Amino acid sequence: MKGIKAVCLLSGGLDSSTCLGLAVREGFSCYALSFDYGQRHRIELECAARVARHFHADEHRTAVIDLRAFGSSALTADIAVPKHRSPDEMSKGIPVTYVPARNTIFLAYALAWAEVLESSDIFIGVNAIDYSGYPDCRPEYIEAFERMANLATKAGVEGRTHTRIHTPLSKLDKAGIVKLGVGVGVDFSLTHSCYDPTPDGRPCGQCDSCLLRRKGFDEAGIPDPVVYAV
Repeated sequence: MKGIKAVCLLSGGLDSSTCLGLAVREGFSCYALSFDYGQRHRIELECAARVARHFHADEHRTAVIDLRAFGSSALTADIAVPKHRSPDEMSKGIPVTYVPARNTIFLAYALAWAEVLESSDIFIGVNAIDYSGYPDCRPEYIEAFERMANLATKAGVEGRTHTRIHTPLSKLDKAGIVKLGVGVGVDFSLTHSCYDPTPDGRPCGQCDSCLLRRKGFDEAGIPDPVVYAV
């Protein structure tokens, strides 16, 4: 894969950082793409920049969009982030931290940049096990987007590219992702997973994302270098 360009979606969280590290290890020339979308946990953008530098991404861009225009999510509107939920509670229904159509929007931007780069490869760190019920993390969604992508671009119609959406974490639980992250050289201290960080940027330790992260590190038997507020 040496020198083959890939667009890698990078939020600065555990999953996307591991996904970028894997793409780098596989020899892709990685173009990292982050989003300033009006999220309440904006510290993730600082983390994304640090992770991109850590892995020597060929380029890192942050697209500015404003999903607060639509709201309806605890990440983009004045809605309380759920805390202290049990694994059973997390596995039922779609939580209010779901951002409407977020992955569809992010992948569309990645597809646009990939076409400009003449790249056929897009990496996204979704996973279908410890994923908090988000519908746009499911394998069937990714397969549908990939089919659409190859109908939607000039490069695809002309046969110059055949877009592949890589989801290397899709069948891993959080413990598996943590172990893979170690293997590909992720510096976990650079990453941020919290939905509702404190004003000084510390993860709350109580939201779904923090609880899943902590569970993953515990089950992997690897210390999490992040210092939680609780």
